Amino acid sequence: MLKPISESKIAIVGLGYVGLPLAVAFAEKLQTIGYDIDSKRVLELQNGHDRTLEIEDNELANVLVESVDQLQSDKRGLLVTDEIINITTCNIFIVTVPTPTDKHNRPVLTPMLKASGMIGKILKKGDIVIYESTVYPGVTEDECVPVLEKISGLKFNVDFFAGYSPERINPGDKQHTVTKILKVTSGSTPEIADYVDKLYRSVIVAGTHKASSIKVAEAAKVIENSQRDINIAFVNELSKIFNLLEIDTHEVLAAAGTKWNFLPFKPGLVGGHCIGVDPFYLAQKAQEVGYHPEIILAGRRLNDSMGKYVATEVIKLMMRKNLKVIDSKVLILGFTFKEDCPDVRNTRVIDIYNELKSFDMEVDVYDPWADSKEVMHEYGINIFNQEDKPNLSEYSAIILAVAHKEFLKLEIQKSENLVVFDVKGIFSRSKVDARL
Repeated sequence: MLKPISESKIAIVGLGYVGLPLAVAFAEKLQTIGYDIDSKRVLELQNGHDRTLEIEDNELANVLVESVDQLQSDKRGLLVTDEIINITTCNIFIVTVPTPTDKHNRPVLTPMLKASGMIGKILKKGDIVIYESTVYPGVTEDECVPVLEKISGLKFNVDFFAGYSPERINPGDKQHTVTKILKVTSGSTPEIADYVDKLYRSVIVAGTHKASSIKVAEAAKVIENSQRDINIAFVNELSKIFNLLEIDTHEVLAAAGTKWNFLPFKPGLVGGHCIGVDPFYLAQKAQEVGYHPEIILAGRRLNDSMGKYVATEVIKLMMRKNLKVIDSKVLILGFTFKEDCPDVRNTRVIDIYNELKSFDMEVDVYDPWADSKEVMHEYGINIFNQEDKPNLSEYSAIILAVAHKEFLKLEIQKSENLVVFDVKGIFSRSKVDARL
């Protein structure tokens, strides 16, 4: 028997860029428990701070509770925990764990399967498990549900149910927050689909779109970012062509953009946990059913080549100015995967760094948004941050890789002794040697 939504207790499994904003949104109206296996992350949130900067400290303080008793008494709020026992009384489990790819670009479902196994141990009759992580069509029902059944001993669509509602978080975007982005929903039966849709409509002010099946919802998510990836690959290819023709790509795009239906994509590095990853999930499933996805993989190859391309262009420009390449000092501005955001997951700036290092150049990175400890842990490099800024006069080349607002304040000007390459096209054309 399904509980009325107003009486439901929600567990959000995974408190990263996706899970925490969703947990805060639900906590404003319902009893919500945020669970994460990272004890350090849990302690940080219990102390009222989100290092991802997706949730302001005052927003978090507004919903945080200290105990299950307080949660039950208030009938709303967010309890953050790393103890499974605290989520055993929940009847709705929403899984928001990462779905990365491995070094061969193959989907890694391990976090989802482990989360499913953990939930299976405490699953009860009438419970609903909703997945938000990006996957290829079929993962929820073909991969995760069997784990839930096996470990719980319960029967799918008889004792427990499932749903899928793909996350639509845009890290660093304070305008398009979780409740202001229309949400796709789905359920394992028509009744559950209605229930899941109503659940999300209770917090998503932008509204919802109920898909006809879980597989449709899964497919919708994975093609959203695949489409963006392909479009960016197209303008990246244009930038290579226009560079050879000695035409400024941004000026061409501005002119073409005067047509009402021209899509406003710009060239650049494509990283992060969505656009740079999701197409591989769709490609994997396509290959499993015997189809080789040519356009999707071609777009991925081209976008993944842009870091090396930028480094090569910088070296050419240095040689044209008779600047020494080997042992020269180069500064990369920005390391996160996008502007005004601390997220360094799958950043393609590392490709520029590695290519320059292969020419025995001394490469420094300055990023006031990135956590230097996280960058060292994930990528093994030291970076300058807010407390330790580089001296710009020491470098033979400066590469603007990420368009942080802080970089617009820097006094940077190309000269006979300095190459300036603007990946993002935010500096005045007169100040730079080249841009994508």
